[in-house]
Amino acid sequence: MKKISYLSFLAALLITPAMAEYSNEKFQAEILEGLDLVGVRENIDKPDLAPGELGLDVYQTANSGYNPDVKLYIPTTMYVRAGGGLNLPFATSKAKVGTEEFSSSGSWTTQIGLGWNLSSYVRTEIDFQESTFNFSDIDNADATYQTIGGMLYFDLARRYIQTGDVTYRRKFVPFMGLGAAAGMYKFNGAGGADGFVVAAPRATIGFNVMLNDLIGIDIMYQYQMMIGNGFGWNTNEKGVNSISNIMASFRVNF
Repeated sequence: MKKISYLSFLAALLITPAMAEYSNEKFQAEILEGLDLVGVRENIDKPDLAPGELGLDVYQTANSGYNPDVKLYIPTTMYVRAGGGLNLPFATSKAKVGTEEFSSSGSWTTQIGLGWNLSSYVRTEIDFQESTFNFSDIDNADATYQTIGGMLYFDLARRYIQTGDVTYRRKFVPFMGLGAAAGMYKFNGAGGADGFVVAAPRATIGFNVMLNDLIGIDIMYQYQMMIGNGFGWNTNEKGVNSISNIMASFRVNF
């Protein structure tokens, strides 16, 4: 029995290297050969292009057509505005001194405002404007007015465009606006027609140029029909007068 055990143990020692040699070389070779036959090994080395949107997102992010020049835009809710403008004498009523009339000259306006973007087409705004008027052929005489107004603006092109999950910002947007304002004006000097004034309607037309996602420049023409207590000095005439300005302002979105 001992001889049989010794012989069995010796046979096992002789067979083991052969099995190890098979496991380490032939077995691995057969596995790789089988993978080549079914195309699995090729997929391991280089994944196939996955079809469909999900595959595009998951497996082809490096080659999904990403354009580094396309930047995502997040629409904003509010904005602030600050700027000013020059008066247009030919489109502004003349001030009266008795029966004489004098054109505005070298007059300007400043403006600050707070606005809300209601949609890609519509926005609303409240603003404060202060104007200083000088007049030709009149020395040491000027006028000022301050008003608080409300405007409803209509952008004539979408400020942003949604394409799937991507939102693009438009750089150039024309717009028009309509609203009203109220305040006080004062013709400085003896006999000045001071008092309460209503600007209704106040109308604008212009365009916006975005410098980046948050800051843009507005260029616009503004017309105001001023309803008040005269327009000049030594006059009690009540009625309607027109004021026109070319305005430029920065609009900062947030």
